[in-house]
Amino acid sequence: MNNAFPTDAVPAWDGNVAKARALQTELAAKVRLVDDHPPLRRIAGVDVGFEEDGAVTRAAAVLLDAVTLAPLAEVIARQPTRMPYIPGLLSFRELPALLEALEQLPETPDLVFVDGHGIAHPRRLGIAAHLGVVTDLPTIGVAKSILVGVHEDVGMLRGDRVALHYKGDVIGCVLRSKDKVRPLIISPGHRVSMQAAPDLVLACCTKYRLPEPTRLADRLASRRDRRR
Repeated sequence: MNNAFPTDAVPAWDGNVAKARALQTELAAKVRLVDDHPPLRRIAGVDVGFEEDGAVTRAAAVLLDAVTLAPLAEVIARQPTRMPYIPGLLSFRELPALLEALEQLPETPDLVFVDGHGIAHPRRLGIAAHLGVVTDLPTIGVAKSILVGVHEDVGMLRGDRVALHYKGDVIGCVLRSKDKVRPLIISPGHRVSMQAAPDLVLACCTKYRLPEPTRLADRLASRRDRRR
């Protein structure tokens, strides 16, 4: 990618949880839940894993053709892990390495699928929303489990979905991406509407539960590609 992200996009971790939460609230106000992305030519998937018993953060980014879903490029970025795991502050831990991985892609994606939550977060700033705000890239959160919120039962067929509610607001949806498999938690991150997010995810689901962008990124980040 030609444009580098701001070096202060994620401030250095100083151990101040209250300050980090306040920053999340400030950044969440900048999230735009409207469809504001170009025609999709290139899409990306990103995910994070860890090496050396958590001492090294391993971020994976995969670039795909938006029409055929063929992978075009994949990169890995490694950085020393900057902070311990703190519930609700995952993006501060993982974003620095993710930003580096995205910068190494040969083209800027028109949309980024993030393994994690968008606004389905206590302060409406999961890692997909945080990434979207600091890069101004359109993003969608594709999570495997619920962080916050409640929902009604979802049907068992591909495409069935129900709204995810938290404190009186709809923060995403629970989507069945494949018949009779566990549903995914879909929430917009930035520059994608609540209505469009699940349809965009479903369009990228082939024979697997996960959409291709995050499925491929997950394999790289978790090193399952090597084990295979």
